Amino acid sequence: MRIVRNLVLIVLLVLLLPYLLAPLYRLGHPVSTLMAWRWVTHAPVSRQWVDLGSMSQALPRSVVASEDAKFCSHRGIDWDALRDVIDDAEDGEVARGGSTITQQVAKNLFLWQGRSLVRKALEFPLALWIDLVLPKQRILEIYLNIAELGPSGQFGAQAGSTYAFGRPASSLTPREAALLAAILPNPVARSARNPGPGVRRLAAIYMTRAQAAGLGRCWAEKRGF
Repeated sequence: MRIVRNLVLIVLLVLLLPYLLAPLYRLGHPVSTLMAWRWVTHAPVSRQWVDLGSMSQALPRSVVASEDAKFCSHRGIDWDALRDVIDDAEDGEVARGGSTITQQVAKNLFLWQGRSLVRKALEFPLALWIDLVLPKQRILEIYLNIAELGPSGQFGAQAGSTYAFGRPASSLTPREAALLAAILPNPVARSARNPGPGVRRLAAIYMTRAQAAGLGRCWAEKRGF
């Protein structure tokens, strides 16, 4: 019984740890579990932290337009998008991605890659908690500094921009920002450096979405852009 009790305590501590750490991530330069795993396995990792205000404004706009259009209004989970995914699955259609940026931050910071019901079950309440304890701007800043944006260990806006375009994230053009957004979430199969027709098509769509009036108003309210 003592062994069982100790195992239960260990599991509870592991489950609670992300909830204790998340409020602390208002400051600092957190890393993702994938980055940590690559370090452990001696795989290359390139990441240079860039504050949100030091990035080209086109990049956060493009990423929100591509990944999570309701980022500024939902509370960590886009329930409408989630219902659409469930409806598609029930109709036998290919499931679309329904994860918000906040959910992806929860996954990248504290969980593991790949799809599973267990991971989703852990991800949902954690995303709600992260949205509660961190400002939207900080959530987006973390995401843009831990997202994988290159085929060989490039993480974050600075490394992704330098690899793809040979310039820092601060000087990205709207088209370049949209190309980076278009390679999410698979920068190995998709390339911003040598974009194929599909990536170029997505980038054009995201450039248009990024200029949408609704998103602009939301950004003005949230960041003062």
